[in-house]
Amino acid sequence: METVKLNNGVEMPQLGFGVFQVTDLEQCEQAVVDAISSGYRLIDTAAAYQNETAVGRAIKRSGVDRKELFITSKLWVSDANFERAQKAIETSLDNLGVDYLDLYLLHQPYGDVSGAWRALEDAYKAGKIHAIGVSNFYADQLKNLELSNEIKPVLNQIEVNPWYQQNSEVNFNQGEDIRVEAWAPFAEGKHDIFANKTIKGIADKYNKSNGQVILRWLLQRGITVIPKSVHKNRMEENIDVFDFKLTDDEMKVMNGLDKGESQFFDHRDPVTIEQIFGTSLAKLK
Repeated sequence: METVKLNNGVEMPQLGFGVFQVTDLEQCEQAVVDAISSGYRLIDTAAAYQNETAVGRAIKRSGVDRKELFITSKLWVSDANFERAQKAIETSLDNLGVDYLDLYLLHQPYGDVSGAWRALEDAYKAGKIHAIGVSNFYADQLKNLELSNEIKPVLNQIEVNPWYQQNSEVNFNQGEDIRVEAWAPFAEGKHDIFANKTIKGIADKYNKSNGQVILRWLLQRGITVIPKSVHKNRMEENIDVFDFKLTDDEMKVMNGLDKGESQFFDHRDPVTIEQIFGTSLAKLK
């Protein structure tokens, strides 16, 4: 597995495995076991996914040395202040059955972000977390966090896929030496992405699938990616993307697919924030 170096010197696999929406804990455990046996070493979970315990069991079952794995989890907005974040970090460590997390992220830019970040900084200094970052932060929110705190985020996990390429956000993060990691790289299949003729035209040239071309396109943009699947054959397909490279013209063709709009929701829309995060934020008051 190819790796990238984060801005604090930590090495991170460039391609990993995500478990968002894998709510059946037995299925989640088996999926992670299958992913690790297929060669994945980066596993991405979150407190909000409610499957950390299943990921922890899978880590133990895998038989792979802990030092070879790169485990990521995230802090949900209901724990976004200093005291709650301290407790949430310990809960994630306990749920996962590990002594440290390789990467821990603020899941959303809401709540007492500054207080929560201070808790992450303390855990980082104590060695409980080897790298700290964020998820779903826009450029201005990210810059504010950088300027207001001691430790710079190493990574920002955001939505990036062919339909929503976020070029300005990706460029800003990369210009700040903050790694971009794509969630929903396949846009959950929207707009028939796995059968799209433009992508298929490229895929057929390399005897690859549409999904593999999408992953290759993201990797060549310098983006880390965490595709999800509960099917081992698809896991094996998704990781088999290091034996070909898209040409500059093919990258331009992929770049031309951008619809310029989120395939899910706008993280800056006040109504959306209230609907999705309001209940969690209310707990902080």
